[in-house]
Amino acid sequence: MKVETVIVRLQRENKMAGNVRQQLSQLASLSHSGGSHRDVTEKYKGILETILKTGGSEMVPSLQAFVEALVNENVSLVISRQLLSDFCAHLPNLEDSVAKQVAHFTLDKVHTRVISFEEQVAAIRQHLADIYERQCMWREAANVLVGIPLETGQKQYPTDYKLETYLKIARLYLEEDPVQAEAYINRASLLQADSKNEELQIHYKACYARVLDYRRKFIEAAQRYNELSYKTIVAEEERMQALKNALICTVLASAGQQRSRMLATLFKDERCTQLPAYNILEKMYLDRIIRSSDLQEFAALLQPHQKAVTSDGSSILERAVIEHNLLSASKLYNNISFAELGSLLEISPSKAEKIASQMITEGRMHGCIDQIDSIVHFEAREALPTWDKQIQSLCFQVNQIIEKISQSSPDWMLKTTESQMAEGQ
Repeated sequence: MKVETVIVRLQRENKMAGNVRQQLSQLASLSHSGGSHRDVTEKYKGILETILKTGGSEMVPSLQAFVEALVNENVSLVISRQLLSDFCAHLPNLEDSVAKQVAHFTLDKVHTRVISFEEQVAAIRQHLADIYERQCMWREAANVLVGIPLETGQKQYPTDYKLETYLKIARLYLEEDPVQAEAYINRASLLQADSKNEELQIHYKACYARVLDYRRKFIEAAQRYNELSYKTIVAEEERMQALKNALICTVLASAGQQRSRMLATLFKDERCTQLPAYNILEKMYLDRIIRSSDLQEFAALLQPHQKAVTSDGSSILERAVIEHNLLSASKLYNNISFAELGSLLEISPSKAEKIASQMITEGRMHGCIDQIDSIVHFEAREALPTWDKQIQSLCFQVNQIIEKISQSSPDWMLKTTESQMAEGQ
Protein backbone atom coordinates (compact mmCIF):
# COMPACT_ATOMS: atom_id res chain seq x y z
CA MET A 1 0.00 0.00 0.00
CA LYS A 2 1.37 3.44 -0.96
CA VAL A 3 2.34 5.91 1.76
CA GLU A 4 -0.08 8.50 0.37
CA THR A 5 -2.93 6.03 0.54
CA VAL A 6 -2.13 5.16 4.16
CA ILE A 7 -2.01 8.84 5.13
CA VAL A 8 -5.37 9.52 3.48
CA ARG A 9 -6.93 6.51 5.22
CA LEU A 10 -5.59 7.59 8.62
CA GLN A 11 -6.87 11.12 8.11
CA ARG A 12 -10.31 9.78 7.20
CA GLU A 13 -10.33 7.46 10.25
CA ASN A 14 -9.28 10.29 12.60
CA LYS A 15 -11.88 12.63 11.19
CA MET A 16 -14.62 10.03 11.61
CA ALA A 17 -13.46 9.20 15.16
CA GLY A 18 -13.43 12.93 15.98
CA ASN A 19 -17.04 13.30 14.81
CA VAL A 20 -18.06 10.28 16.90
CA ARG A 21 -16.35 11.71 20.00
CA GLN A 22 -18.14 15.01 19.48
CA GLN A 23 -21.53 13.25 19.23
CA LEU A 24 -20.76 11.17 22.33
CA SER A 25 -19.70 14.27 24.26
CA GLN A 26 -22.99 16.00 23.40
CA LEU A 27 -24.87 12.85 24.41
CA ALA A 28 -23.08 12.76 27.77
CA SER A 29 -24.17 16.36 28.38
CA LEU A 30 -27.76 15.40 27.53
CA SER A 31 -27.57 12.50 30.00
CA HIS A 32 -26.34 14.80 32.81
CA SER A 33 -29.05 17.38 32.07
CA GLY A 34 -31.75 14.85 32.96
CA GLY A 35 -32.52 13.08 29.69
CA SER A 36 -34.49 9.83 30.03
CA HIS A 37 -32.57 6.55 29.97
CA ARG A 38 -34.62 5.36 27.04
CA ASP A 39 -33.87 8.42 24.88
CA VAL A 40 -30.18 8.37 25.75
CA THR A 41 -29.96 4.64 24.99
CA GLU A 42 -31.62 5.04 21.60
CA LYS A 43 -29.21 7.85 20.67
CA TYR A 44 -26.21 5.67 21.64
CA LYS A 45 -27.62 2.87 19.50
CA GLY A 46 -27.98 5.27 16.60
CA ILE A 47 -24.32 6.28 16.85
CA LEU A 48 -23.26 2.61 16.99
CA GLU A 49 -25.31 1.73 13.90
CA THR A 50 -23.80 4.66 12.00
CA ILE A 51 -20.28 3.47 12.86
CA LEU A 52 -21.04 -0.11 11.84
CA LYS A 53 -22.33 1.00 8.42
CA THR A 54 -18.84 2.32 7.62
CA GLY A 55 -17.39 -1.19 7.38
CA GLY A 56 -13.77 -2.31 7.16
CA SER A 57 -10.86 -1.30 9.36
CA GLU A 58 -11.81 2.39 9.13
CA MET A 59 -14.39 1.91 11.86
CA VAL A 60 -11.85 0.71 14.48
CA PRO A 61 -10.98 4.17 15.97
CA SER A 62 -14.67 5.11 16.04
CA LEU A 63 -15.65 1.86 17.78
CA GLN A 64 -12.86 2.35 20.29
CA ALA A 65 -14.11 5.89 20.98
CA PHE A 66 -17.64 4.53 21.41
CA VAL A 67 -16.50 1.87 23.91
CA GLU A 68 -14.34 4.38 25.81
CA ALA A 69 -17.30 6.72 26.24
CA LEU A 70 -19.66 3.87 27.06
CA VAL A 71 -17.71 2.41 29.98
CA ASN A 72 -16.97 5.80 31.50
CA GLU A 73 -18.14 5.94 35.10
CA ASN A 74 -20.19 9.05 34.28
CA VAL A 75 -22.55 6.91 32.16
CA SER A 76 -25.31 5.12 34.05
CA LEU A 77 -24.47 1.44 34.63
CA VAL A 78 -27.94 0.46 33.43
CA ILE A 79 -27.30 2.16 30.08
CA SER A 80 -23.70 1.02 29.66
CA ARG A 81 -24.55 -2.64 30.39
CA GLN A 82 -27.39 -2.72 27.87
CA LEU A 83 -25.37 -0.97 25.16
CA LEU A 84 -22.28 -3.10 25.76
CA SER A 85 -24.49 -6.19 25.34
CA ASP A 86 -25.72 -4.79 21.99
CA PHE A 87 -22.12 -4.05 21.05
CA CYS A 88 -21.12 -7.68 21.85
CA ALA A 89 -23.97 -8.96 19.67
CA HIS A 90 -22.48 -7.09 16.68
CA LEU A 91 -18.92 -8.46 17.14
CA PRO A 92 -19.54 -11.73 15.20
CA ASN A 93 -20.63 -9.65 12.19
CA LEU A 94 -17.30 -7.80 12.02
CA GLU A 95 -14.16 -8.92 10.21
CA ASP A 96 -11.93 -10.98 12.49
CA SER A 97 -9.09 -8.44 12.34
CA VAL A 98 -11.42 -5.60 13.32
CA ALA A 99 -13.23 -7.60 15.99
CA LYS A 100 -9.91 -8.70 17.55
CA GLN A 101 -8.62 -5.11 17.88
CA VAL A 102 -11.87 -3.79 19.30
CA ALA A 103 -12.30 -6.77 21.66
CA HIS A 104 -8.83 -6.34 23.18
CA PHE A 105 -9.39 -2.60 23.52
CA THR A 106 -12.72 -3.18 25.27
CA LEU A 107 -11.23 -5.74 27.69
CA ASP A 108 -8.47 -3.29 28.60
CA LYS A 109 -10.97 -0.49 29.22
CA VAL A 110 -13.32 -2.53 31.45
CA HIS A 111 -10.48 -4.29 33.30
CA THR A 112 -10.92 -2.13 36.40
CA ARG A 113 -14.73 -2.53 36.34
CA VAL A 114 -14.95 -6.16 35.25
CA ILE A 115 -17.34 -7.01 38.13
CA SER A 116 -19.87 -4.57 36.66
CA PHE A 117 -19.66 -6.13 33.17
CA GLU A 118 -19.09 -9.85 33.86
CA GLU A 119 -21.67 -11.11 31.35
CA GLN A 120 -20.47 -8.79 28.59
CA VAL A 121 -16.79 -9.61 29.24
CA ALA A 122 -17.58 -13.33 29.03
CA ALA A 123 -19.29 -12.83 25.64
CA ILE A 124 -16.31 -10.81 24.32
CA ARG A 125 -13.83 -13.44 25.50
CA GLN A 126 -15.84 -16.26 23.93
CA HIS A 127 -15.85 -14.54 20.54
CA LEU A 128 -12.16 -13.57 20.81
CA ALA A 129 -11.32 -17.22 21.56
CA ASP A 130 -13.25 -18.28 18.44
CA ILE A 131 -11.14 -15.88 16.35
CA TYR A 132 -7.88 -17.25 17.76
CA GLU A 133 -9.10 -20.81 17.19
CA ARG A 134 -9.85 -20.08 13.55
CA GLN A 135 -6.28 -18.78 13.27
CA CYS A 136 -4.96 -21.98 14.94
CA MET A 137 -3.57 -19.96 17.85
CA TRP A 138 -4.60 -22.57 20.39
CA ARG A 139 -2.81 -21.33 23.49
CA GLU A 140 -3.97 -17.73 22.98
CA ALA A 141 -7.56 -18.91 22.56
CA ALA A 142 -7.39 -20.97 25.76
CA ASN A 143 -5.78 -18.12 27.73
CA VAL A 144 -8.56 -15.75 26.68
CA LEU A 145 -11.23 -18.17 27.98
CA VAL A 146 -9.33 -18.71 31.24
CA GLY A 147 -9.94 -15.02 31.95
CA ILE A 148 -13.70 -15.63 32.40
CA PRO A 149 -14.32 -15.66 36.19
CA LEU A 150 -16.49 -18.78 36.20
CA GLU A 151 -15.98 -19.57 39.89
CA THR A 152 -14.71 -16.32 41.41
CA GLY A 153 -17.10 -13.77 39.92
CA GLN A 154 -20.38 -12.48 41.33
CA LYS A 155 -22.44 -13.87 38.45
CA GLN A 156 -23.77 -17.40 38.88
CA TYR A 157 -23.16 -19.17 35.57
CA PRO A 158 -25.28 -22.22 34.61
CA THR A 159 -23.61 -25.62 35.02
CA ASP A 160 -23.76 -26.36 31.29
CA TYR A 161 -22.08 -23.04 30.44
CA LYS A 162 -19.22 -23.67 32.87
CA LEU A 163 -18.85 -27.28 31.71
CA GLU A 164 -18.81 -26.26 28.04
CA THR A 165 -16.21 -23.55 28.70
CA TYR A 166 -13.91 -25.84 30.70
CA LEU A 167 -14.12 -28.48 27.97
CA LYS A 168 -13.30 -25.90 25.32
CA ILE A 169 -10.26 -24.71 27.31
CA ALA A 170 -9.09 -28.31 27.76
CA ARG A 171 -9.56 -29.06 24.05
CA LEU A 172 -7.56 -25.97 23.04
CA TYR A 173 -4.73 -26.69 25.49
CA LEU A 174 -4.55 -30.27 24.19
CA GLU A 175 -3.14 -28.92 20.93
CA GLU A 176 -0.05 -27.56 22.71
CA ASP A 177 -0.04 -28.21 26.47
CA PRO A 178 -1.62 -31.49 27.68
CA VAL A 179 -0.66 -30.78 31.30
CA GLN A 180 -2.78 -27.62 31.36
CA ALA A 181 -5.55 -29.52 29.57
CA GLU A 182 -5.67 -32.12 32.37
CA ALA A 183 -6.19 -29.38 34.97
CA TYR A 184 -9.31 -28.11 33.17
CA ILE A 185 -10.72 -31.55 32.32
CA ASN A 186 -10.49 -32.26 36.07
CA ARG A 187 -12.61 -29.16 36.72
CA ALA A 188 -15.09 -30.36 34.13
CA SER A 189 -15.21 -33.76 35.89
CA LEU A 190 -16.71 -32.06 38.96
CA LEU A 191 -19.55 -30.65 36.84
CA GLN A 192 -20.35 -33.34 34.26
CA ALA A 193 -22.44 -35.45 36.70
CA ASP A 194 -24.80 -32.47 37.21
CA SER A 195 -25.36 -31.90 33.49
CA LYS A 196 -28.22 -33.51 31.57
CA ASN A 197 -26.91 -32.33 28.20
CA GLU A 198 -26.00 -35.51 26.30
CA GLU A 199 -23.92 -33.65 23.73
CA LEU A 200 -21.77 -32.09 26.47
CA GLN A 201 -21.38 -35.53 28.06
CA ILE A 202 -20.04 -36.85 24.74
CA HIS A 203 -17.62 -33.91 24.46
CA TYR A 204 -16.46 -34.58 28.02
CA LYS A 205 -15.80 -38.27 27.34
CA ALA A 206 -13.95 -37.50 24.10
CA CYS A 207 -11.82 -34.80 25.68
CA TYR A 208 -11.06 -36.93 28.75
CA ALA A 209 -10.04 -39.84 26.52
CA ARG A 210 -7.64 -37.55 24.63
CA VAL A 211 -6.13 -36.27 27.89
CA LEU A 212 -5.55 -39.85 29.08
CA ASP A 213 -4.06 -40.68 25.68
CA TYR A 214 -1.63 -37.73 25.86
CA ARG A 215 -0.70 -38.66 29.44
CA ARG A 216 0.15 -42.21 28.25
CA LYS A 217 -2.60 -43.78 30.34
CA PHE A 218 -3.39 -45.89 27.32
CA ILE A 219 -5.64 -48.59 28.74
CA GLU A 220 -7.93 -46.04 30.43
CA ALA A 221 -8.01 -44.02 27.22
CA ALA A 222 -8.85 -47.16 25.19
CA GLN A 223 -11.80 -47.95 27.46
CA ARG A 224 -13.25 -44.48 26.99
CA TYR A 225 -12.62 -44.40 23.24
CA ASN A 226 -14.35 -47.76 22.95
CA GLU A 227 -17.32 -46.49 24.96
CA LEU A 228 -17.62 -43.51 22.59
CA SER A 229 -17.63 -45.82 19.57
CA TYR A 230 -21.03 -47.20 20.67
CA LYS A 231 -22.77 -43.82 21.13
CA THR A 232 -25.46 -43.47 18.49
CA ILE A 233 -25.55 -39.70 18.93
CA VAL A 234 -22.04 -39.60 17.44
CA ALA A 235 -21.64 -39.69 13.66
CA GLU A 236 -20.63 -43.04 12.13
CA GLU A 237 -17.27 -41.71 10.90
CA GLU A 238 -16.40 -40.35 14.34
CA ARG A 239 -17.43 -43.63 15.99
CA MET A 240 -15.06 -45.56 13.75
CA GLN A 241 -12.29 -43.05 14.54
CA ALA A 242 -12.95 -43.58 18.26
CA LEU A 243 -12.77 -47.36 17.73
CA LYS A 244 -9.50 -46.95 15.83
CA ASN A 245 -8.11 -44.84 18.69
CA ALA A 246 -9.21 -47.51 21.17
CA LEU A 247 -7.35 -50.17 19.19
CA ILE A 248 -4.17 -48.09 18.93
CA CYS A 249 -4.18 -47.24 22.65
CA THR A 250 -4.76 -50.90 23.56
CA VAL A 251 -1.75 -51.99 21.52
CA LEU A 252 0.39 -49.29 23.15
CA ALA A 253 -0.73 -50.15 26.70
CA SER A 254 1.48 -52.10 29.08
CA ALA A 255 0.96 -55.87 28.88
CA GLY A 256 -1.20 -57.34 31.62
CA GLN A 257 -4.70 -58.54 32.51
CA GLN A 258 -6.37 -55.18 31.78
CA ARG A 259 -4.95 -55.06 28.29
CA SER A 260 -5.82 -58.72 27.69
CA ARG A 261 -9.47 -58.00 28.52
CA MET A 262 -9.47 -54.97 26.23
CA LEU A 263 -7.88 -57.01 23.42
CA ALA A 264 -10.63 -59.62 23.79
CA THR A 265 -13.34 -56.93 23.69
CA LEU A 266 -11.97 -55.39 20.50
CA PHE A 267 -11.21 -58.71 18.79
CA LYS A 268 -14.83 -59.80 19.24
CA ASP A 269 -16.06 -56.49 17.78
CA GLU A 270 -16.73 -57.16 14.09
CA ARG A 271 -16.18 -53.50 13.24
CA CYS A 272 -12.46 -53.86 14.03
CA THR A 273 -11.95 -56.05 10.95
CA GLN A 274 -12.40 -52.87 8.87
CA LEU A 275 -9.51 -51.10 10.61
CA PRO A 276 -5.97 -51.03 9.17
CA ALA A 277 -4.48 -52.10 12.54
CA TYR A 278 -6.56 -55.30 12.77
CA ASN A 279 -3.57 -57.51 11.87
CA ILE A 280 -1.67 -56.44 15.00
CA LEU A 281 -4.80 -56.78 17.14
CA GLU A 282 -5.30 -60.35 15.93
CA LYS A 283 -1.70 -61.35 16.66
CA MET A 284 -1.80 -59.85 20.11
CA TYR A 285 -5.11 -61.47 21.01
CA LEU A 286 -3.92 -64.88 19.79
CA ASP A 287 -0.61 -64.49 21.71
CA ARG A 288 1.50 -64.71 18.57
CA ILE A 289 5.04 -63.35 18.47
CA ILE A 290 5.16 -59.99 16.66
CA ARG A 291 8.28 -59.11 14.68
CA SER A 292 9.54 -55.57 14.12
CA SER A 293 8.86 -55.98 10.40
CA ASP A 294 5.13 -56.33 11.21
CA LEU A 295 4.97 -52.87 12.80
CA GLN A 296 5.67 -50.54 9.88
CA GLU A 297 2.04 -50.12 8.83
CA PHE A 298 0.86 -49.74 12.41
CA ALA A 299 3.58 -47.19 13.30
CA ALA A 300 2.30 -44.93 10.50
CA LEU A 301 -1.03 -44.62 12.36
CA LEU A 302 0.52 -43.17 15.52
CA GLN A 303 0.22 -39.52 16.55
CA PRO A 304 3.39 -37.56 17.46
CA HIS A 305 2.93 -37.94 21.24
CA GLN A 306 2.57 -41.71 20.79
CA LYS A 307 5.99 -41.91 19.16
CA ALA A 308 7.85 -40.72 22.26
CA VAL A 309 10.92 -42.60 23.49
CA THR A 310 10.86 -44.26 26.93
CA SER A 311 13.61 -44.15 29.56
CA ASP A 312 15.26 -47.34 28.24
CA GLY A 313 15.69 -45.88 24.74
CA SER A 314 12.87 -47.77 23.01
CA SER A 315 9.70 -46.21 21.64
CA ILE A 316 6.31 -46.71 23.33
CA LEU A 317 5.28 -49.11 20.56
CA GLU A 318 8.52 -51.10 20.75
CA ARG A 319 8.20 -51.41 24.52
CA ALA A 320 4.57 -52.57 24.28
CA VAL A 321 5.44 -55.20 21.64
CA ILE A 322 8.44 -56.47 23.65
CA GLU A 323 6.20 -56.95 26.70
CA HIS A 324 3.59 -58.70 24.57
CA ASN A 325 6.17 -61.04 23.07
CA LEU A 326 7.51 -61.79 26.54
CA LEU A 327 4.02 -62.78 27.72
CA SER A 328 3.58 -64.91 24.62
CA ALA A 329 6.90 -66.63 25.33
CA SER A 330 5.78 -67.37 28.88
CA LYS A 331 2.93 -69.45 27.44
CA LEU A 332 5.25 -71.35 25.08
CA TYR A 333 8.20 -72.10 27.37
CA ASN A 334 8.65 -73.39 30.90
CA ASN A 335 11.99 -71.57 31.07
CA ILE A 336 14.36 -69.78 28.75
CA SER A 337 17.88 -68.33 29.01
CA PHE A 338 18.48 -64.59 28.87
CA ALA A 339 20.39 -64.98 25.60
CA GLU A 340 17.61 -66.96 23.90
CA LEU A 341 14.97 -64.61 25.27
CA GLY A 342 16.89 -61.59 23.95
CA SER A 343 17.15 -63.23 20.54
CA LEU A 344 13.42 -64.00 20.55
CA LEU A 345 12.51 -60.44 21.53
CA GLU A 346 15.13 -58.90 19.21
CA ILE A 347 16.83 -57.04 22.10
CA SER A 348 19.93 -57.52 24.23
CA PRO A 349 19.91 -60.27 26.94
CA SER A 350 20.39 -57.68 29.72
CA LYS A 351 17.41 -55.64 28.50
CA ALA A 352 15.30 -58.80 28.25
CA GLU A 353 16.20 -59.69 31.85
CA LYS A 354 15.34 -56.18 33.05
CA ILE A 355 11.92 -56.11 31.36
CA ALA A 356 11.05 -59.63 32.55
CA SER A 357 12.07 -58.71 36.10
CA GLN A 358 9.92 -55.56 36.02
CA MET A 359 6.85 -57.41 34.70
CA ILE A 360 7.18 -60.16 37.33
CA THR A 361 7.64 -57.56 40.10
CA GLU A 362 4.53 -55.63 38.97
CA GLY A 363 2.48 -58.85 38.84
CA ARG A 364 1.88 -58.58 35.09
CA MET A 365 3.66 -61.90 34.48
CA HIS A 366 4.08 -64.97 36.72
CA GLY A 367 7.51 -66.49 37.11
CA CYS A 368 10.94 -66.02 38.69
CA ILE A 369 14.47 -65.20 37.58
CA ASP A 370 17.57 -67.28 38.24
CA GLN A 371 20.40 -64.77 37.87
CA ILE A 372 23.11 -67.37 38.63
CA ASP A 373 22.16 -69.58 35.67
CA SER A 374 20.77 -66.60 33.65
CA ILE A 375 17.38 -68.25 33.16
CA VAL A 376 13.79 -67.01 33.39
CA HIS A 377 11.41 -69.63 34.82
CA PHE A 378 7.77 -69.15 33.87
CA GLU A 379 4.99 -70.35 36.15
CA ALA A 380 3.54 -73.63 34.86
CA ARG A 381 -0.08 -73.49 33.79
CA GLU A 382 -2.00 -76.74 33.95
CA ALA A 383 -5.23 -76.54 32.00
CA LEU A 384 -7.11 -79.52 33.48
CA PRO A 385 -6.98 -78.53 37.18
CA THR A 386 -8.25 -75.06 36.23
CA TRP A 387 -11.05 -76.59 34.15
CA ASP A 388 -12.01 -78.90 37.06
CA LYS A 389 -12.22 -75.94 39.44
CA GLN A 390 -14.49 -74.07 37.05
CA ILE A 391 -16.82 -77.09 36.67
CA GLN A 392 -16.87 -77.54 40.45
CA SER A 393 -17.77 -73.89 40.96
CA LEU A 394 -20.57 -74.12 38.38
CA CYS A 395 -22.06 -77.23 40.02
CA PHE A 396 -21.93 -75.54 43.41
CA GLN A 397 -23.84 -72.51 42.08
CA VAL A 398 -26.47 -74.74 40.42
CA ASN A 399 -26.99 -76.60 43.71
CA GLN A 400 -27.49 -73.31 45.52
CA ILE A 401 -30.15 -72.24 43.01
CA ILE A 402 -31.99 -75.57 43.39
CA GLU A 403 -31.96 -75.26 47.18
CA LYS A 404 -33.44 -71.76 47.02
CA ILE A 405 -36.18 -72.95 44.63
CA SER A 406 -37.03 -75.89 46.90
CA GLN A 407 -37.29 -73.57 49.91
CA SER A 408 -39.60 -71.12 48.17
CA SER A 409 -41.71 -73.68 46.17
CA PRO A 410 -41.59 -77.13 47.86
CA ASP A 411 -44.74 -78.36 46.03
CA TRP A 412 -43.22 -77.57 42.63
CA MET A 413 -40.03 -79.41 43.52
CA LEU A 414 -42.02 -82.45 44.71
CA LYS A 415 -43.99 -82.64 41.46
CA THR A 416 -40.76 -82.23 39.43
CA THR A 417 -39.08 -85.07 41.33
CA GLU A 418 -42.11 -87.40 40.91
CA SER A 419 -42.22 -86.60 37.19
CA GLN A 420 -38.51 -87.40 36.80
CA MET A 421 -38.96 -90.73 38.69
CA ALA A 422 -41.90 -91.68 36.46
CA GLU A 423 -39.85 -90.95 33.34
CA GLY A 424 -37.02 -93.07 34.73
CA GLN A 425 -39.41 -96.08 35.20
